[in-house]
Amino acid sequence: MIPQDPAILLSFVNTKLRDEYPGLDELCAALGEDRARIEAALAAIDYRYDPDRNKFV
Repeated sequence: MIPQDPAILLSFVNTKLRDEYPGLDELCAALGEDRARIEAALAAIDYRYDPDRNKFV
């Protein structure tokens, strides 16, 4: 289960991307989460995934 609060989700996802996964697709597959749902939740607080930096910015 991933955090529901967008600010906490941001920290959780960026930490996982930094420490464990080479990309958002791999993170979503490993956690069984929907990429579109994560991106929508973080877009609501003005964050977008940057694949070059492998983080939400």
